[in-house]
Amino acid sequence: MTRLSRCGPTRYDKPVSGRQSQTPRQVGSIQWLISILMAVLLAVWVCGSGLAAEGGYTPKPGSPERKQISGELREVVERELKKPVLFRIDALKVRNGWAFLRGVPLEKSGKPMDYRGTPYQESIKAGTFDDWICALLHKEGNRWQVVAHAIGATDVPFADWAKRYHAPPDIFK
Repeated sequence: MTRLSRCGPTRYDKPVSGRQSQTPRQVGSIQWLISILMAVLLAVWVCGSGLAAEGGYTPKPGSPERKQISGELREVVERELKKPVLFRIDALKVRNGWAFLRGVPLEKSGKPMDYRGTPYQESIKAGTFDDWICALLHKEGNRWQVVAHAIGATDVPFADWAKRYHAPPDIFK
């Protein structure tokens, strides 16, 4: 005969399918362990998303900061090309007063840039020109300043910019 107590099974209880049933204490321990595991996973997720935010952010299209960054770069590039420029921005990351931009220079109409009459015309003829731009900017006071830029590079000109200019390396990723 099986005896039952208020606290659950007793030592006289027989397992139902050859398996020991769990006491309320064991069930409580498992629930406690699952709660701890869930708390740890939540903490890892929260901290992980915080670390990702430390890697920088991308200013939204049309935001004042994005306009300032592209505007400063536009002034430099327009002086160099001696023609009006727009940018199709493929990547823009900002962190701790540094910004890295990667994109494509375009005519003001939005059409591909015509580099005839620019310093890049010969590189295009020689086949040593890729139609893109990258730039590193630093915020000084309330204004962004172009620190370095490259137009049409066939390599990765920004590979050493983090070290050379003491910029945060994760903005280049």
